[in-house]
Amino acid sequence: MGIPPEPHRSSLPEPDACASAEGSDFERESKEVMSDKPELKDPATPTMERCITSYPVRRRFRPGVVFPPQVPGVEGVIDIHCHAHQGQQDALAVTKLASQNGMGGLLFKTIGGFKEEYRPGRQVARVRDELHRWADQTGTTPCGCWAGFGITIDNTPPTVAKLRQSIADGISAVWMPVFNHAISLHKVGGLEMWWDPAANSSQHSEPLPWELALKYGYYSLDERGKLKPLIEELIRIVADSGLALFFGHATHAEIFAYAELLDKLNCKRGVVDHPFSPFIDLSIEQMRQLAALGVTLNFTYDELSPLLGVDPLRMYEAIRAVGVDHVTLSSDVGDPLLPNSVEAMRQIRNYMAAFGLNAQELDAVCIDNPARIVGPEYVYAGAAGTLHGPA
Repeated sequence: MGIPPEPHRSSLPEPDACASAEGSDFERESKEVMSDKPELKDPATPTMERCITSYPVRRRFRPGVVFPPQVPGVEGVIDIHCHAHQGQQDALAVTKLASQNGMGGLLFKTIGGFKEEYRPGRQVARVRDELHRWADQTGTTPCGCWAGFGITIDNTPPTVAKLRQSIADGISAVWMPVFNHAISLHKVGGLEMWWDPAANSSQHSEPLPWELALKYGYYSLDERGKLKPLIEELIRIVADSGLALFFGHATHAEIFAYAELLDKLNCKRGVVDHPFSPFIDLSIEQMRQLAALGVTLNFTYDELSPLLGVDPLRMYEAIRAVGVDHVTLSSDVGDPLLPNSVEAMRQIRNYMAAFGLNAQELDAVCIDNPARIVGPEYVYAGAAGTLHGPA
């Protein structure tokens, strides 16, 4: 099979599932082709242009005084993209903070240590139990806690058995490949230990040429551009189980293949994370097309953060173009370079309020639509920040 062209706002190919066992092979191949880097685009509005739109907004926006450590404005809010794996924010601590400030809940995309058995449903259940004990002792209403499962987050090939095990453990959502997807390795590179056991644990590669990214990363389509049989089977299991499917880091070809299959299965709980990120990079028209197929566009604080630098005005304009019925806001944080998930939700909600979303629209993208993703049985009850249904 020939090597497909490098991805650029559309097409894509197929990767080996596992990393090379020989570091020397990687080093040799890297030196041969590393000069062939992907084209880099800056999605951020230049500072001198951005300040012209941002300063009038920041001078007008007056939602009220903040009294730390309280985090105002997050009552009922559900963060559907929260990180709490090793080295990131502590899962129990952030759920306590969320509960103290009346949040609806947190969906953990990642949780736990790298050396633990990858059973996120069980790990979140332990956090939930501890949270409820603390809540009983303090008279606090506990927020909801939901578990996400990544089909390759443990850096091993996906299997039906692993998925079914996690469904039995009580997960609420499934993520397609993320950090070890070919598009991630092509756009930003990765820790070389992910594919080379001999590499230093902190050694990070440059962006990989597309051929190497395909060799070391995951990809969901076959040589005909169709979903691989295993991937289609996994998606059907997710849909049949009534779970949300997050598309992960994916090429446009994969994104639309996922969306079309979910539409065929009458599943309306598909989610595209961080549409402006370098891993997704959707146009407004593509966002509209996906929304028409029943997919939710999940905009994140991480996109707005200094690490990615997307202009909040661009995010607001995209939400207006797509329509609030098809949008959620989430944090995608946990990293020590970013605020915790509760503060991140306050900030992204305020950004969108400042640029023009009204109170009803903010509730739609921060409470109602996220509740549909974590499960239709979760309904926000009001200012008390409680959810009806199992937590």
